[in-house]
Amino acid sequence: MPPRISAFPKCYLEEISSHDGMSVFDWIEQARELDADGLEMYEGFFTSLDNDYLDSVKEAIHQAGFVMPMLCCSPDFTHPDRDQRQRAVDREIQMIEVTHRLGGRGSVCRVLSGQRYPEVTRDQGMQWVVECIENCLPAAREHGIILGLENHYKDGFWKYPEFAQKQDVFLELLASVPEHRHFGVQYDPSNAIVAGDDPVELLRQVADRVVSMHASDRYLAPGATLEALRQSDGTLGYSSQLLHGITGQGLNDYDAIFEILASQNYGGWISIEDGMNGLDEMMESLAFLRSMVRKYFPSP
Repeated sequence: MPPRISAFPKCYLEEISSHDGMSVFDWIEQARELDADGLEMYEGFFTSLDNDYLDSVKEAIHQAGFVMPMLCCSPDFTHPDRDQRQRAVDREIQMIEVTHRLGGRGSVCRVLSGQRYPEVTRDQGMQWVVECIENCLPAAREHGIILGLENHYKDGFWKYPEFAQKQDVFLELLASVPEHRHFGVQYDPSNAIVAGDDPVELLRQVADRVVSMHASDRYLAPGATLEALRQSDGTLGYSSQLLHGITGQGLNDYDAIFEILASQNYGGWISIEDGMNGLDEMMESLAFLRSMVRKYFPSP
C-alpha cells in the first residue's frame, strides 16, 4: 500500500490547545475541505480524557471521512527531577492508551527525548531517555501502538530545545533502543534543517526505521542565508528569517526524500504540518504530496 496523507493543524496548535477559541471539533469540521485521508491529533487538543469524550472525538473524525493515524505527544524524559520523569512516563503511557482508542492498533504515538537542560550531561540525559522509553514500551506492545521518535526542535510549550535535536545524538538514542516493531522514527525533514543537519542524509541513516513522517517546508526570508542563521551549536532555531511555506517549494529536496522512501517500500503515513498562512496553503501542500505519492509509488 502506498503512503497515505494526513493533516496536522500547526497553524491552530496554540488556539486549540488553549481551549479558549477553536476546538478540536471545529478543526475536524473545517478539515472536511482538505484532500487528506487522516487527521493527526495533538495531546493538548483534548478537554478531557474520559472514554465518552474521546469516543466523541473519534466519531467526529470518522464522520468527517478521516481516521486518526498519529497522536503527537511531547514527553520530557530528561527532566533533572526523577518524579518529573516518572510523571512524563505515566503521561506517555496514558497517551498510548488514547492513541489506541482514537486510532486503533498500528497507530503511531509520538515520543520525544526531552529538553536540553544545561545542567544535564549528554551521557546522563541519554541514560534517562532510554530508560523512560523502555518503560513505555510494554504499554505500546500491549495496545499494538508504535512509538515514533521525532527528530524534533522544540515543543512550543518548552523552555529549552530538544535533547536529541542534533543528528549524532538522535542516532545514538535510536541505536540505544533496539525494539523495532513498536519503536521507530517519526521523520521530519524540516526539523533537520532547523538542527543544521542535512535532511536527506538523516533519512538515509534511518530509512529502515521510519514509521511516520511530517512533511512541511522551510524557506529563507529575502537576503537571509543558512550560514548567517546558525547558532554556536550549529542549530538554527525558529528564526524569523526561516519561514514556513508550501510543502515542495522550500529548502527540502522532496524528490530525494521520496526516492529513499520508495526504496524502502514505505507504506506509512505522511502528515503535512502546514497552514501557517492559511488553509489554501495547506491544500497546495496536500496536492503536492499527492503528486509525489503518484510519482514514486505508482499504482500497479
